[in-house]
Amino acid sequence: MKSKFLLHLTMVIGLACGFQLQSQAAPVAATNGVTRVPVVFSGGHETDPKDGGRPVILVAGALGVPPEVFREAFSHVRPARAGTEPEPRQVKENKTALLSALGKYGVTNDRLDQVSNYYRYVPGRGQLWPTNGATAKALVQNGTVTGFEISYGGSGYSSAPSLTVPGYKIGPIKVDLAFGKGFDTNGSVTKITLMSDKMK
Repeated sequence: MKSKFLLHLTMVIGLACGFQLQSQAAPVAATNGVTRVPVVFSGGHETDPKDGGRPVILVAGALGVPPEVFREAFSHVRPARAGTEPEPRQVKENKTALLSALGKYGVTNDRLDQVSNYYRYVPGRGQLWPTNGATAKALVQNGTVTGFEISYGGSGYSSAPSLTVPGYKIGPIKVDLAFGKGFDTNGSVTKITLMSDKMK
């Protein structure tokens, strides 16, 4: 008797979970003639070629300084050769160089360490800094995408991600990102705009 009850309970939970997963992936029923279709994001982790693979825009945002300021500060740093650990003296000299340039912007030693450790990764090993994907819905009316609703902006985007709306064609779009000191919102998607012919 007990085993039958457990089997029945498992089936009910399975059906409930299956329905929940399906409802998240499927279009939301039309309201006032508008259907909301899940957007698929991809990419968004490109770095500026002059930064050698470093996500400077994210590091600068977390430190609260413009990217140009961090680039100038980092220009006085002597990184260790690829695949090697820097010597203690080199670490100290690099830290001094960074803080002498960034300290005037309120960046402390502890904050510099925290941000540097958070965004540290090894590009050649297929790694990436911490990221969280954005989620959004496309607003579809009469078979045409007319706009977007952002459910969650994500974090860790160093460049504008690409997006698609399965089953629908969309024209050129513009994705706006925001950068700031909070790791959970630094490099987040804040706006998705459909570009008209006049705006191209």
